[in-house]
Amino acid sequence: MRLYLLRLGTIAGLEAPVPGYLIRTDDGRNVLIDTGAPADPSPQARIRVDEGQDVVAQLAALGVRPQEIDTVVCSHLDPDHSGYHAAFPGAEFVIQRAHYELALAGTVPRLEAARKLWDVPGLTYRLIEGDSELLPGIELVESSGHIGGHQSVLVRLANSGPVLLAVDAIPMAAALDPDERPVFPFDLDEKDVRESTRKLVALARDEGALIVHGHDAKQWAGLRVAPAYYD
Repeated sequence: MRLYLLRLGTIAGLEAPVPGYLIRTDDGRNVLIDTGAPADPSPQARIRVDEGQDVVAQLAALGVRPQEIDTVVCSHLDPDHSGYHAAFPGAEFVIQRAHYELALAGTVPRLEAARKLWDVPGLTYRLIEGDSELLPGIELVESSGHIGGHQSVLVRLANSGPVLLAVDAIPMAAALDPDERPVFPFDLDEKDVRESTRKLVALARDEGALIVHGHDAKQWAGLRVAPAYYD
């Protein structure tokens, strides 16, 4: 099994990555985690998606066509994580029930603003509840706080060892201490943020896993970013 870290854009001002991830299993399945930010050429765009950085182009560089993606795991539906859902009409989208229902309710402005990105006619969503095994070696870990029903992903690799994709639950290394970590402007529930941080840090410690932070420019500079991979 191979894990590719995809840089799908850059947060202006922070120069932090917009992440996505591709897992290619030994039996030929392709699992995509998040679809990145929509391209916005306007000068005031909060996220810059350079030519060749969108998820379809990133996959093409790895020899993967959109129709070859079997599953899209939705960490959550913020606009920088759901920008290209429409490019994968044949995939099954796997999402926490609590998050999908929260998004449909229309009570979170940033999810409602992004509705056209994820509420796409014809897409198939599979709703799960809590921690769950997606496939052998791929576990979905409920990690609310940044937003209700956020999920992270633990990938167990034969050679590289376990990798925990924390996504926005622990977006940077400065947020690893559950008690002292900052609570960022887009985090909706401080109590859950701290509980999820504690849960993920304990999981990584028990598994001996590398924690990959979703928006950490310094960390990503030292990671194997596609076309390199972890296996």
